[in-house]
Amino acid sequence: MEVLCDSNGSIVCPPDGVGIYNPGYWGMNIEQGKTYKVILHVRSSESVNFSVSLTSSDGLQKLASTNRLAAASDMSNWTKMEFLLQSEGTNSNSRLQLTTTKKGVIWFDQVSVMPLDTYKGHGFRKELASMLEDLKPRYMRFPGGCFVEGEWLRNAFRWRATIGSWEERPGHFGDVWMYWTDDGLGYLEYLQLAEDLGAFPIWVINNGISHNDEVDTTDISPFIQEILDSIEFARGSPNSTWGSARAAMGHPEPFQLNYIAIGNEDCGKKFYRGNYLKFYWAIKAAYPDINIISNCDGSSQQLDHPADLYDFHVYTSARSLFSMHRQFDRTSRTGPKVFVSEYAVTGSDAGTGSLLAALAEAAFLIGLERNSDVVHMASYAPLFVNANDRRWNPDAIVFNSWQQYGTPSYWVQHLFQESSGATLHSTTIQANASNSLVASAITWQSSVDNSKYLKIKIVNFGNDIVNLKISVVGVQTAVNSVGSTKTVLTSSNLMDENSFKEPNKVTPMQTSLRNAGTQMDVVISPYSVTSFDLSLAQEEYRSAI
Repeated sequence: MEVLCDSNGSIVCPPDGVGIYNPGYWGMNIEQGKTYKVILHVRSSESVNFSVSLTSSDGLQKLASTNRLAAASDMSNWTKMEFLLQSEGTNSNSRLQLTTTKKGVIWFDQVSVMPLDTYKGHGFRKELASMLEDLKPRYMRFPGGCFVEGEWLRNAFRWRATIGSWEERPGHFGDVWMYWTDDGLGYLEYLQLAEDLGAFPIWVINNGISHNDEVDTTDISPFIQEILDSIEFARGSPNSTWGSARAAMGHPEPFQLNYIAIGNEDCGKKFYRGNYLKFYWAIKAAYPDINIISNCDGSSQQLDHPADLYDFHVYTSARSLFSMHRQFDRTSRTGPKVFVSEYAVTGSDAGTGSLLAALAEAAFLIGLERNSDVVHMASYAPLFVNANDRRWNPDAIVFNSWQQYGTPSYWVQHLFQESSGATLHSTTIQANASNSLVASAITWQSSVDNSKYLKIKIVNFGNDIVNLKISVVGVQTAVNSVGSTKTVLTSSNLMDENSFKEPNKVTPMQTSLRNAGTQMDVVISPYSVTSFDLSLAQEEYRSAI
């Protein structure tokens, strides 16, 4: 920052000084009463006297400010300055401002502003992480799909460059989605987020293949060693080479890394099979308990290479995805399990997150639920999008600097959050509109009070009201009307979406179910997904003495 004016002389600086500012990512949300940590590295050949402020986007509203003074002798080398600012106001479109009234040159580098109040103290925005937590996720797949590969290998995600002090991370250009990342969200932060969410991590690795270039299998050894080192970083003893690096970052206990996906959508590429096998056998030799995920789809034909699971990705129209609720009915029950790691309705049916898309996805999920003996895991994708930089539509969670909402697809996930670990029951639909109906039934137990429920989910993908008689047979306990509920996700228009203005336009609506029982007459709305949660009476155990 070269300043040409001074506090006196021929060119006098304005009272508030001159300087530079940075709005962060489309403005920073600064809130009254909250504290923000500011870190910056400074160097100058002269003494410095400058102000660090958080202001509105036009600089007129000053939310927080402090002054920094230092002698020339203290500034000749890079000096780290770290301090806290408490805001006296709120502005969702704020900026960081560095100003001075002193002539001279000041160098700034690695400038950071972060709120102190983050999700479990690990840097993630509370509101966004809480939306993930509300889904009760069982796993987190990271750091992405195409992001892992890069358009070119020089821009692939390389984990070693994303650990250690954030100031020392070089960052890289994410050339698939066209943005620079400083990799402050790095390998350890992903592992930490998974742990904080109570989910196990699934580490998607680069296997020497990008969208446009590949490493020959004969030259793949350095890539393999890089991944073996990454596993040691996650799982190794704090006394090991890479485990000690993890411990130095504040996490001496190992992470529970048990799943690794080799590549992303790379099956069929020239060197994928050869590279995959090299990775597979090297990982299994060192960590035989780790589950290896192949990119090749084994749902319709047997894989020609060993794997514990295989990837299945689908992005398609609503009608097509709805019809895929039987996709895995005829899949072999032996061999590797299915990992549906990316699925969504896209294109004109989806908009930026429509009810139509969500209904088709719910039907598809019911199909996965019914085939849970072979479908091991499933995850909607993508997870997040900043409304100011949409590169893909739709996404589960939309946010800007201060707001966030879930798309209808996000709310569908809520209706399936009890499915993991539940008991699946057979269902039969006898109705004239059976071609537009998909249903499943599970029993699940609340982790809060150990109450048991029978959950019946029904998707109506047609435009007619359907009257059904639900008949439950084989239940060993009675159904309580008290505590039983009905939850419906629908809207007046198939293309209805949520937005910052109407974040709850399409969200599940829950009501009590007064006629709950083993025999129920119910009405299923057109284009809806309905969940009946029937409260089951506690089992009684009697003994005679």
